[in-house]
Amino acid sequence: MFVLGIDIGTSSIKASVIEAASGRIVASAQYPDTETPILSPQPGFAEQSPLQWWNDVQAAIQLLTKSSLFNPADIAAIGLSYQMHGLVLIDEQNQVLRNSIIWCDSRAVEIGRQAAQELGDYCDENLLNSPGNFTASKLAWVKQNEPDIYRRIHKIMLPGDFIALQLTGELTTTPSALSEGIFWDFKQNEISAKLLSYFDFEASFLPEVRDVFSTHGVLKKDIAESFGLKAGIPVSYKAGDQPNNALALNVLHPGEVAATAGTSGVIYAVTDHLAADRASRINSFAHVNHTASQNRIGVLLNINGCGSMNRWIRQNIANDKSYDELNNLAASVRPGSEGLQIIPFGNGAERMLENRIVGAQLRHLDLNVHQPAHLFRAAQEGIAYAFRYGLDIMRENNIHPGVIRVSHSNMFLSPVFTDIFVNVTGVPVEQYAGDGSAGAARGAAIGAGLISADATSGTTAVKVTTPDKHSPYSELYENWKHTLDQLIFSPEQSLVP
Repeated sequence: MFVLGIDIGTSSIKASVIEAASGRIVASAQYPDTETPILSPQPGFAEQSPLQWWNDVQAAIQLLTKSSLFNPADIAAIGLSYQMHGLVLIDEQNQVLRNSIIWCDSRAVEIGRQAAQELGDYCDENLLNSPGNFTASKLAWVKQNEPDIYRRIHKIMLPGDFIALQLTGELTTTPSALSEGIFWDFKQNEISAKLLSYFDFEASFLPEVRDVFSTHGVLKKDIAESFGLKAGIPVSYKAGDQPNNALALNVLHPGEVAATAGTSGVIYAVTDHLAADRASRINSFAHVNHTASQNRIGVLLNINGCGSMNRWIRQNIANDKSYDELNNLAASVRPGSEGLQIIPFGNGAERMLENRIVGAQLRHLDLNVHQPAHLFRAAQEGIAYAFRYGLDIMRENNIHPGVIRVSHSNMFLSPVFTDIFVNVTGVPVEQYAGDGSAGAARGAAIGAGLISADATSGTTAVKVTTPDKHSPYSELYENWKHTLDQLIFSPEQSLVP
């Protein structure tokens, strides 16, 4: 029996079919081949079209079903993973009202900051976060700046909720999704009436709340026929990309830690404590297995300037060489890149820097020494150093991983990056096969009752990298951090206005 997982990423849509019992990946597809652009109508703005996501989802599923590697009629359930924190607005006819304001958009930072000041301790104690530039603050921005659109809103949702609507015709959400949007009161275990009142939002804007692992509608007949699937199979799982990545890596219990290094970089740790970072440098959300009686909180550190920095280098410096070529050239350069430093924070405000916009920085460029290969390595070093900077913040918040689990994908495909990451953090890394879509498929199998939530089939490490006690990266990191601290604390650098 097979299950289908769909990952609505920032760069592309990925889809996988797995065998439910064994976790074996039967087929995978990605669409499009090139990275989906982020629309930026103003500096700090980041948008994508929900209809483009849906078109790309359909194309990815068509690629899968045409592969002849499985019988589409044997698909028993569908699971969805999606980029977190995005805002999708629809009217009463379920038509999209505007482009989605996505996760890395910075326009609502000040709205969130003011809300945190006025709501006071309630944010940390009940919401576990400042409203920041998350979904609730994005909606408040629309209310203030686009009143005509706001008046036409029937429902608001996250990206995964929107794709589920296209598949099933039903509007649902989850406590995990609502916690991503900063709508969830953890102490009351319900939608935050206090936050809705503060922003004067209609409670009816929010879809019906269902558990992460539950039926979020069944596949419509016309959609099923277009894919060769059976009508009536359930969408039995929906989760944000980082909780979903943790599920795929079997990171479910307190003390377990996952990481990703895609468009953004993330360290995601599970805890059973309802606690918040006072500076909101890291954030806490309901994990996929969180319940009212058993706290499972995903503590998330996010780095916007991660794969986005690597992509920029590839497109603008490397003349679109393959990532494998970049990795090989980076490996030809000694650690430290002959003094060249890259600060990778060029993709909007960085939460771990208290929502500062530092920008990407190239430091100590020597025109007589440095070649493109030095840039390729310095970018990977700078991204790994950003992870170390963030991990130290998590350590301040009593999270001390003994091992970090990652998918063998994105930047962890680079031996250079993996080596730098392990040695600068001092934490071993276990790499596993599969990606977010395989995790979503596993979630679908759990939600449909085909396997248990603790089943570990398909989660065997394919590679383990351990720190080298003779590594030079501790000293190199301290030099990089000194450069970053000069930028952060310089007189001209201030918080996002």
